[in-house]
Amino acid sequence: MAGASDRVVRDGLVTVLALASGAVDATSFLALGQVFSSVMTGNLVLLGVAASNHNPGQAIHAGVAIGAYAGGVLAGAPIAARGGSSERGRIWPVAVTLTLALELCLLVAFSIGWELSPASHRGGARVALLILLAAAMGLQSAAVARLGKMSSTYMTGTLTGVLTALVTRGGEEGRWRDVTALGCVAIGALAAGLLISFAPAWLPAAVLAPQAAATGFAAIRFGRGSQLTPGR
Repeated sequence: MAGASDRVVRDGLVTVLALASGAVDATSFLALGQVFSSVMTGNLVLLGVAASNHNPGQAIHAGVAIGAYAGGVLAGAPIAARGGSSERGRIWPVAVTLTLALELCLLVAFSIGWELSPASHRGGARVALLILLAAAMGLQSAAVARLGKMSSTYMTGTLTGVLTALVTRGGEEGRWRDVTALGCVAIGALAAGLLISFAPAWLPAAVLAPQAAATGFAAIRFGRGSQLTPGR
């Protein structure tokens, strides 16, 4: 039977995934067309701005990011939901780890492409790398959504929940995870931004390391699932 320790581990893994999503979003914004890989609200705004400014390049990048993210969610949600009654009630279903493993494959492909493509990452190479990152974030979002009311990618709802709980003295459960996840997104973005500026060849480390660590640890800790109802 799972206990409080499994819940703490689950929440910790979600915050580690947030590190990766921060690095990925910073990468796509700074190096792949000034769009986001997981912040679809931002991309929708950028798409509208591009249309008003007659900027086809930005419109294409925003549209590609939205489409690839949607594709990742559409592909990942059925995988994360696998298991049916045998997975119901588990704090970390095996199907979630499988979905994250598929995301890791996309991030590995991105890392290879990043190292092999020209330093400017323009044209088709830029679009291909953007597709890989946005699809990966879609997979991660679908995987974490299976765990309950939490996120490692889209943080507006997380911030709203933290602030609402602060002023209404709402439940404590999940608050440290949400606050930590918000900080981890910023830290991941900071790390990626510094690497892009000063050591771009090492950027894949910021993208891959947190996600690989979370996925690997989840496979070891929750390889057969852990019986506890998901939630905040």
